[in-house]
Amino acid sequence: MEKEKFDAIVVGAGPSGTTAALIMARAGLSVALLERGDYPGAKNMYGGAIYRWPVELIVPDFVEKAPIERRIFDHRLMILSKSSGLTLSFKDLGFAQPPYNAFTALRAKFDRWYASLAEEAGALLLTSVNVTDLIWDGKKVVGVRAGKGSENEIYSNIVIAADGANSKLAIQAGLRQPLSPKEVALGVKEILELDNKIIESRFNLSKNEGVSIQVLGVTHGMMGGGFIYTNQNSLSLGVVILLEHLIRLKMRPYELLDEFKSHPIVKPLIEGGEPKEYSAHLVPEAGYYGIPKLYTDGLMLVGDAASLTSSIYQEGVNMAIASGLYAGKTAIKAKKLGDYSSKTLSNYENLLKSSYVMKELYQLRELPKMFMNNPRLFGLYPDMINYAMREFLTMDGELKRVKRQRIMRKIGERVGFLNLLLDLIKARKLLS
Repeated sequence: MEKEKFDAIVVGAGPSGTTAALIMARAGLSVALLERGDYPGAKNMYGGAIYRWPVELIVPDFVEKAPIERRIFDHRLMILSKSSGLTLSFKDLGFAQPPYNAFTALRAKFDRWYASLAEEAGALLLTSVNVTDLIWDGKKVVGVRAGKGSENEIYSNIVIAADGANSKLAIQAGLRQPLSPKEVALGVKEILELDNKIIESRFNLSKNEGVSIQVLGVTHGMMGGGFIYTNQNSLSLGVVILLEHLIRLKMRPYELLDEFKSHPIVKPLIEGGEPKEYSAHLVPEAGYYGIPKLYTDGLMLVGDAASLTSSIYQEGVNMAIASGLYAGKTAIKAKKLGDYSSKTLSNYENLLKSSYVMKELYQLRELPKMFMNNPRLFGLYPDMINYAMREFLTMDGELKRVKRQRIMRKIGERVGFLNLLLDLIKARKLLS
């Protein structure tokens, strides 16, 4: 009996995979969208922010239809030491009004809604499907296998791998090697249920307004940080740390999260929150130099599987959606040409190179190396900033000139002025 064959199979119903499936289904391609979780979003985790771009390119009216929690109008950076903290806040009232800029969302809700759009467009969504292998015809990928036996084989002209940071399919295809502990971070997150009135009072928000908080100084000087996002009736909070550094700390992920939650500045913000969900997720951190080959005959990589993410600006979801968009467009072109070889699929990489995604990752290409090899950024500098603020704000009759001199001596002793100068030069070069 001849096997049923799709135009395309997408493995993973996260933002990148669902975007590719949606774009292809709208163009009339027969698409199978495979998800290993019980439903889209069941196995996915991220901090909690979704930006208007590029979602509006795919669903122009998504703001009215998507299960959005709050509209972020307050972006905060919290720099902590052991017993103190400096918070920088940028508020823009325009961010709280149409067309808005960013939103908090819960993946269990958002991914389900997003995948339903792909279904409405004609894609076949299959959940609880754990894809284990690629099926080859010579050097061309022609399908996937989700267990033993021919009944677990699904065939297609093209496969799009959206199966996450540890992509089995990318490794099997020889497009990349397994990520090493210095190329991937571990994110651990909790969702704490809390009354919406308490959230709005505690974070100084009006109805439907939200806040995004990024936190430095909570990873023992190692590469990483914390985050807090306000939802309608809950808080999303967590810690992300380079896996190699977590191993070096000899700490369990939940221990680092518990430390973050018990910090004297953080604890009052989450007081009374009832834990409802705990999750952990690997995040590619190698940056531009860690992007693998993105395609081979019959196969393309998108999202985290392609290491297309920028954690410094919290843009993993944005870049994932953009990559799914370009992969979907490339598959549509391949269908028209009847050619699914690397020659045609190279158009995917060309689209990425001319887009914001690859240009931004290239601009920040040296950042992972700088972060990984400079513990001052995540421990010493937060401590020194809080020390300096404490000195200046302590009114004890001592001249400010004396305090400034003491602060400068402390910087010289703990950081070194040459190190400080070099760090400033590197930062300016990277961000200019």
